[in-house]
Order: sequence, then C-alpha cells, then structure tokens
Amino acid sequence: MGTSPIGQPTSRIDGPAKVSGAARYAADQCADMTIEELAYGIPVVSTIASGHIRSIDSNAAEAMPGVLGVLHHGNVGDLFRPAQGFEQNVRASETRPPFEDDVVYYYGQYIALILAETFEQGQAAAAQVKVTYDTSKPIVRMPANPVTDNPPAKKFSRGDTDTAFAQAAVKLDETYTTPVETHNPMEMHATIAVWKNGKFTLYESTQGVVNHHNTICQMLGMPLESVQVISPFVGSGFGCKLFPWPQSLMAAVAARHLDRPVKVSVPRNLMFTTVGHRPYTRQRMKLGATSDGKLVSLSHEVLTHTSMVDDYMENCTEPTGMLYSCPNISAIQHLVHLNVGTPTPMRGPGTTPGLFAIESAMDELAIKLNMDPLELRLKNYAETDEQEKKPFSSKHLRECYQTGAERFGWSKRTPGVGSMRDGNLVLGWGMATSTWPAFSGGAEVHVRLLKDGTARVSCGTQDIGTGTYTVFAQVVSEKTGLPMDKIKVVLGDSSLSPGPMSGGSAATASFLNGLAAACNAAVNMLIQVAIRTDKSPFQGADPKTLKMSAGCLHAADKSPDSGTPFPEILALRKLSGVDGKSNPPPAGGHQEKPSVSSHSFGAQFCEVAYDPGIVQFRVRRWLTVVDGGRIINPKAGGNQITGAVVMGIGMGLFEETIYDTRNGKPVNNNFADYLVATNKDIPKLECIFLNYPDLALNEYGARGIGEIGLTGVASALAMAIYHATGVRVRDLPITIDKLIASNDLKIA
Repeated sequence: MGTSPIGQPTSRIDGPAKVSGAARYAADQCADMTIEELAYGIPVVSTIASGHIRSIDSNAAEAMPGVLGVLHHGNVGDLFRPAQGFEQNVRASETRPPFEDDVVYYYGQYIALILAETFEQGQAAAAQVKVTYDTSKPIVRMPANPVTDNPPAKKFSRGDTDTAFAQAAVKLDETYTTPVETHNPMEMHATIAVWKNGKFTLYESTQGVVNHHNTICQMLGMPLESVQVISPFVGSGFGCKLFPWPQSLMAAVAARHLDRPVKVSVPRNLMFTTVGHRPYTRQRMKLGATSDGKLVSLSHEVLTHTSMVDDYMENCTEPTGMLYSCPNISAIQHLVHLNVGTPTPMRGPGTTPGLFAIESAMDELAIKLNMDPLELRLKNYAETDEQEKKPFSSKHLRECYQTGAERFGWSKRTPGVGSMRDGNLVLGWGMATSTWPAFSGGAEVHVRLLKDGTARVSCGTQDIGTGTYTVFAQVVSEKTGLPMDKIKVVLGDSSLSPGPMSGGSAATASFLNGLAAACNAAVNMLIQVAIRTDKSPFQGADPKTLKMSAGCLHAADKSPDSGTPFPEILALRKLSGVDGKSNPPPAGGHQEKPSVSSHSFGAQFCEVAYDPGIVQFRVRRWLTVVDGGRIINPKAGGNQITGAVVMGIGMGLFEETIYDTRNGKPVNNNFADYLVATNKDIPKLECIFLNYPDLALNEYGARGIGEIGLTGVASALAMAIYHATGVRVRDLPITIDKLIASNDLKIA
C-alpha cells in the first residue's frame, strides 16, 4: 500500500526552480510573460522626521532625459484608507496612503515618485528634486518618562498582585528592554503594476495575496474584480510582507497615470524606514514567590512604541497569563507614539520580546531562590490555561523539558558563576521556555484529477519559503496515492479561491482541513463517475466499498493493483477531469470560539564559551525541543526551527536599529552596519519534535511551527552568559561593551 508522505522528511518541490534561477520573484520581469514598455518608479523620501512640506521643486528632474513625470501630494489624485478593523482580510501596514497630505511623520516617508524610462534615469532625476520643509523636533527614541496612550492598549488581571507581591517571601523587580529590530529578508519589497483595459495586475512580494488584493482595491477605490495580485514566490518576509506597504499603491497609481506598466522596488536602505520593524520594548517584571519557589504574584508592565499614524501593538503580554501557574497576575501595555515608520509583525511578534522579559526574570528568581532554573519552571507548571480558564488542547511541555535536559546533559550543570570550564574557556549554560499560540482559520481549496493521470491543486494562499507548496503536494499524494511529481500545486494568486496568510504560524493549520476535504470530494466525484458509467468495472457498485490509492480506483478490501487507473475511468465517460472543492472559510473568517486553549510549547538549551582573557564569547551548542503537534514535513520543519534559532541568536547578540535623534534617520541602514548572525556565529543546531497530534485544530493534528523556534532564544542566551560571566544583561543586544562596563564581570 506504500508509505504515507505525511510525516516524511520531504525535499521541497519548488527547490529545483529556486536553485536553478527559474523561480520568478516580484521584481523579475518573468521570462514566461511579456511586460512591454516597463517604466520605473523611483521614490523621493523625506530627510526629516517631523514637519510639513513647504514646497517640492521637480522642474529640473522633469526636464531630464527619460523622465515621464513626478507624482506627489499635489497631483496624485484621490487615494483612500482601508476599512481595517471593520472588515475581515482588509489591513494595510500603513493606513495612511502615500502623498495623502503635506505632513511628514518619519524619516524616509515617501513624498514623491519619479517615473522614468530606465532605473538609472529615475535615480538621477530623484537626486535633483528639491524639497523644503517647515521642521519640528522629532521624538525617535523612547523617552525615560513618555506620554502614553490612555486607556492602555491592553490590560488584564486575576487576583491581587500588589498584596501578594508585598507579602511574598522572595521578590524580584527588574526592567528589561529590547531594541528596534529590522526584518531584512533577502528579497526586498517590490511591485510591478500592469494597468490594462481598466484593470490592474500586481506582481507582488506578499505574505497574503488575498488580504493584499482586498486592501489595495479599497485604497485605490477599485472593485474587487478589477485587481489581481500574483505572488508565486516570496524571498521570505518574517512578517514585514503580511500587509501592503505604500510602494504597492504607488506602483499602481503610477501605472494608471502613465497607462503603462511600472516597477517600484524598495532599496535596502529604505527597508529600514518604509516597511516596518519590531518596535522597542521596555518591560518591568515583578515576581513574588514563596521560599520554596511557588509563584504567588506576577506583574508585567510593558511600554512599546508605534508611529504617529498607526496604533500597532507588539503584544508582549500574550503569554503572561497562561505560561505559568500563579494565582495573582496583572499585565498592562501602553503605546508611545514616535516619529518613526509604523512597526509591523516580526517573527514571533509580542511573544518573542515578552518571553525575553518573563524568562529572564524567572532565571533571576531561580538565582535568588538558589534553585535550578529548570526546577523552578516545573514547580510552576501550568496544567491548564489559568487566564482563559480552559484546558489546553494538547500540552507536552514537561516532556520538552525532560527530553531536552537528558539530551543536553543538564544534570551536569553546576550553578556557580564561572564554575564550568573547558581548558581556559569558561562555559555558561542557559535554558528557557518557548511558546506560541496555535492559530487556525480556513481555506477554500480546489483539487482536480486530470485525464493525463496528474492532479492539480490550487488555493489563494502563498509559499514564503516555508514549504507550503510541498505540504499541499504531500496531502494530495496521501489522499490519492499519486506520486508528488504528478501533482501540480498552484498558489500565490488572488484570483484563486480564498486562502490564509502566511503569518502567525497559521497557514498550514488553516488550509489542511480544506485541502483534505477537497481531495476527498474529488475522489468521491471519481467514484460517482465510476459507478454510474457504462462498461465501468465498478458500475453499480456501492460507493462505500471503493477507495483510491496509488492513483487507482479499487475495492477497499483489495490492493491497488487489482483496481483501475483513474484516467481510464475518466476516458470511459469522455471527461477531462473531475473536481473537488472544500467549503469556503466561515463568514467573517471566524470559527466558533473553541472550548480549549491551543498553544505550541518548547524548551531551548544552549552553551556559550567565554574567554575571560579577551572578554569574548561564542555560542557552542544549541538544542531546541518542540511540542508543535504533528509535523507534516520534518525536513522543512527542522529547517524552520533552526532558522528561527539563528534569528534568535542575532536578536540576542547583534541586532539593533539605531536612529539619529536629530532627523530620525536609521544610521545603520545597511547590511554592513546592521549586524546579523552569520555562519561563524552559529554552532551545530539540533531540533527534536515530540510529534503529538493536536486534533483540536485539524484532522492531521498539525500546529504552526514557523515562530516558536525564535521564542525563548534570547533569554536562554542571557542566562548562559550570566552563568559564564556573572553579568546579567537586561538590555538587548548582549554586546561586549555591556559586559566590560559591569563591575560583576569575571575576568582572568
């Protein structure tokens, strides 16, 4: 009968196209299509962070060779804001359309667009646009005592934290900060807009073709049928491509203005200003515990920033109420408006910086208690979601701890600072809890079994490099028995039936039920054809006695070899194929409120080696154990987790976007000065999946795993570095200068 492809380590079916260069991304003028008379849109951006545009002098630019026009707030025409917050699948990253008025809210804001025959002509012309401003002093860094929103962006509590904290035998009250981080996927944002016969085709780099389509239609004032968004391949996004950014709208407006196709690409330096970032966070943690380590009070106060035009909240308190058992918990989160671009989700939004504070505080509490940090976490293990008052749909975090501790050798850890050595090197060991909410939506999927013996499956979702194409093929293969090279997967097009965004680690869990239902419907349609067609070997048979496997229709109690290849059934009826589709997602995109709380969990373990002679440290070992439901493709899944750990090491040790307080410019807006983890910084990474199905989400029991691998990484690093050096760094990134500046540093 063969082995099911589900759960097998499977190479990506889109891999050959990517490594050969055949895969076409948004900025590519695809070889298999003709875009004639392509023009280029080159942005002119503000050089101040706060003020008004007094004048834009584009006369010199417009007179230059190849220049086709200059768009700005004085001539762009009507653009609209999206109805986000009111409609499902309508959300822009920046709700204010470009060129809406003459107000400047942040450095790098689009204030004009040069339209030119060539990219080089456009660049030359953009440099000749003269802009004068009325400026005001910007606020681009979080003040010590900022003016916050009122009421708070988020607030919840249970019990009486103040009284419990005051009466606690052991107390901790510390503040932790994480800096602005910038996504910087390899593929930068880009749009090619084609305007023809009153309709737009937008070639995009997006994590959500359906949302992008709906939102751009509203902002352009166009009917839904007049816009198509195509995004077959995405060079990653990490969250910054979830929702449309202004360059997409600018390309569309320019194409309509010129009546010809226009490409607008976002250069690397503008990736730091115009397409989002993870906002700065300042988090005060107050923990109270009994002398034997039982939490009695947990207070989590958060400040994060947003832009002057949007209220984006980095939900740092998402895990606060559910991660540990504690009778008294309070959480409050405030937004502070700064003269920076609008923040946006970045891998593991909210939970990732939130866990840096929560898990660092737990480690510091363990030290106060003279208790092993793993023992403290087990002491406060939450059997249920105490905030939601619901059981977990599936939780095996205790096994994550146990498996990780055994594999890592945690029992050999000695708690004293600097007590573990390897020759002249001092070893530090750290661990932390990981978690991420398990989201699941819906999808409408179409499957067609074709007369040539192949299958075609389509859905209006997308693959951002995470293996979605391959998961679709795996499920169709499992349901039909067709080999994966006989299955064509079509994604990344808003004209297809609606599918989920690739964000929140939700895409796979969201489309699996619809995909399975569409496959079953196609097979059932084939069975109906077989039992109702003259000369069919199954004419008149009971459909309940038939099944399809290995590409053949056969009696359920017999092997596929005894059956008939499905193309022969189609030929008897002279059919080109049979179709199956799943029902559309629930109205409004929301399913019935679940009776269980669904989360993924994990544990991070790491070792750093510290050389006290030169105050240098390196990460030497890393182990991640994940309870992420059933893993559909362990090969792609393992890559997701280890890739997230690499990102977490960058978060912990390197990444920080720094703004010039005079004008709001990111001073390290390039890959030379914005440091990320590279091969030299990364040891061998190991990932273990527990692989327990969570059937509350879908029939396969799969949960999303794209983001949980990042959560807990920075706090495990902070713990390991403290264990080796004696320095507790509460302000990321953990850099050498912060160690040297501390009086606690243990040196040779």
